[in-house]
Amino acid sequence: MSITGFEAAKKQGQKKALAMIIDGVQRDLSAEIQDDAEVEFITSNHPAALEIMRHTTAHVMAQAIKTLWPNAKIAIGPTIDDGFYYDISCEHQITPSDFEKIEQTMRSIIAANHKIVREDVSKEKALELFGSLDEPFKVELINSIDSAMVSLYWHDDKFVDLCRGPHLPSTGSVPKHFKLMKIAGAYWRGDSSREMLQRIYATAWFTAEELQQYLHLLEEAEKRDHRRLAKEMDLFHMQEESPGCIFWHPRGWTMYNLLKNYVSERIKEDGYVEVCTPQLVDRSLWEASGHWEKYRENMFIAESENRILAVKPMNCPGAVQIFKYGIKSYRDLPLRMAEFGYCHRNEPSGSLYGTMRVRGFTQDDAHIFCTPDQLTAETKKFCQLLGRIYKELGFEQFSVKFSDRPEKRCGSDEVWDLAESMLQQAAKEAGLEYSYNKGEGAFYGPKLEFVLRDKLGREWQCGTLQVDFQMPEKLDATYIGEDGNKHHPIMLHRAVLGSLERFVGIMLEHYAGHLPLWLAPVQIVVATISQDYNDYAQEVHGLLAKHNLRANLDLRSEKISYKIREHTLKKVPYIAIIGAKEQSEGLVTLRRPNGEQWSFTREQLLDKLCTEGRVPNILNNS
Repeated sequence: MSITGFEAAKKQGQKKALAMIIDGVQRDLSAEIQDDAEVEFITSNHPAALEIMRHTTAHVMAQAIKTLWPNAKIAIGPTIDDGFYYDISCEHQITPSDFEKIEQTMRSIIAANHKIVREDVSKEKALELFGSLDEPFKVELINSIDSAMVSLYWHDDKFVDLCRGPHLPSTGSVPKHFKLMKIAGAYWRGDSSREMLQRIYATAWFTAEELQQYLHLLEEAEKRDHRRLAKEMDLFHMQEESPGCIFWHPRGWTMYNLLKNYVSERIKEDGYVEVCTPQLVDRSLWEASGHWEKYRENMFIAESENRILAVKPMNCPGAVQIFKYGIKSYRDLPLRMAEFGYCHRNEPSGSLYGTMRVRGFTQDDAHIFCTPDQLTAETKKFCQLLGRIYKELGFEQFSVKFSDRPEKRCGSDEVWDLAESMLQQAAKEAGLEYSYNKGEGAFYGPKLEFVLRDKLGREWQCGTLQVDFQMPEKLDATYIGEDGNKHHPIMLHRAVLGSLERFVGIMLEHYAGHLPLWLAPVQIVVATISQDYNDYAQEVHGLLAKHNLRANLDLRSEKISYKIREHTLKKVPYIAIIGAKEQSEGLVTLRRPNGEQWSFTREQLLDKLCTEGRVPNILNNS
């Protein structure tokens, strides 16, 4: 005995049901429910609803494009964070000027309230159907499916797509709160030797308020774009001659080093020693570590004197070499070895993005060599350090993900079972709550990923803690245990910021360029109203510089309004204005970028800046 989801929803008064979950599996309302099944209905406020709605809206967009340009060929249309996209092959070059008519056609399809019907058919029938419709991408996808049956979704016999579902009951169930956002090129199946498709991105929400909030968030994010801020603040630039690498300007390099020195001080307080390992290393070491087999495609290679060398993509094999130098005892463990190592990875050029995705970057890296009995204590200790640093940098919230074994990995399942169970137990005893990130571990071990939330609510994966049983054994790193025998240590790979370059970008966007005073490249500019006050301005500037404040002096003959506007655009935290009153009374007028200003004596000014400009330290401030 069974009934459909539509019938069950009607019986239970679930008038707003959009889909359902049967025994843990998401299904359309048209699916049949057996008597003994466990059923949960999905309404618009259910966590799964937004993705289902966006997936259906993607089909509606594909139908609209096929309606406007019947010869268009549709490829794939998955959901993504905050929306969805669809890849299209079309003789007509779709541009943003076409978005309005696509959206109007989508609204017409929604208004028609076509019933959305699932059909399960054999691969042979699906191939025949999409072949007759001249949809080559769908044919290729069907041929790649390892199943005798596939599922199709129809819109009133006028549009069909290959899809696993589930979907909303009808096109009329799709809210009209969507917007096409942008268009980009994308190679079919990510293969640069295949056809370049047109990828149309869109967003969709259940309410108009949610859509407006999202668009406002995008506007705010655009204002905070670190690439835009870097130009305004004169921090760095990037150019084609060195793709994915950064040309740091004086102000940007100052900020970079302030951040680096801050982390360096914190980890030294936590018992780390700093080391530095070579950039170029013979392939034999990378072969021994497993990187040559698992990571070769991402490595830059150099040749010299008939030797093949690799530019290091990561620091860990070098750290093991330092650990191996000399005999280590269990009394030397845990050994916390940090390195601000400059690495290079051959990221695809199309994925490069400001400082957020680069080819050359510095990791705030460290490797902890410890015994099995020390793993839990080191995990707790690292989590405390990480939480403290995030809070001092202005991030109050972070979440944790547990990433287990990837498909491409080293070592036996038994070793992975042990590593995963030990890390899970350590995380539990450290009081961490985490979600699972299936298959995203490093090729040598499972890891915890720490995800920050910024002032716009966006998430950034930064810190990591990875458990590695493999590399110490592969590279023959040992210590003498209490029993007098040699043992391989556990190697914990860990980073707090991830990479300094990316974290600079995150900090710029988090603070919209208005950095904390301790991190601002220029903390204050002393600017004169006219050149009559140059001597007094130089006196004030000299006092600030004497106390190691990063102060610039602006004695140009420009109007003070011009100077204020220029330094405000550069996000200088304070401007000290010097004019007749200030000079005659021995004062300084201090101005913030938001227009607030105060009058201080030089001593008061110095005290304020020195107090506010201290590097944050929760322990010392508590």
